[in-house]
Amino acid sequence: MDEAVRDKFLRPSSVERLFNRIFGALVGLGIGLRHNYLLQVRGRKTGRLYSAPVNVLEVDGTLFLVCGRGRAQWVRNAEASGRIALKRGSWRREFSVRAVPDDQKPELLKKYLDRFKLTVQRYFPMPAGSFADSFVPLASRYPVFELIPVDTESEK
Repeated sequence: MDEAVRDKFLRPSSVERLFNRIFGALVGLGIGLRHNYLLQVRGRKTGRLYSAPVNVLEVDGTLFLVCGRGRAQWVRNAEASGRIALKRGSWRREFSVRAVPDDQKPELLKKYLDRFKLTVQRYFPMPAGSFADSFVPLASRYPVFELIPVDTESEK
């Protein structure tokens, strides 16, 4: 696939940015649905801690992060550092990230769209409920990460 298409990112509007700040603050305080978390990742250039509200997809006990907007800054930072943290209220946990190969994404993208259709449908050209095969030609547009819990006690 063309690198420009693969690296495409759908920028949030100013209203969406404001909503994300407010919603992110609420999730950070512990207010939100079970799948809502505040993603925290270090900037690849600045080292500064950046945050964004995310929906975490759980499939058979494994956690996944999907970026429906494409290669957002948090995606690039997660790729560079190999690590993120999820926070909700006083709970915080670190994870290493593993990029899911394109050939494994279609079923995960289907589950993500079906599960979170009210908030993410606008990022997908096919409707929720579509067959996984319909995601095959688009899989490279959507970053998907498997989250692997980091045992911070054993790293000290």
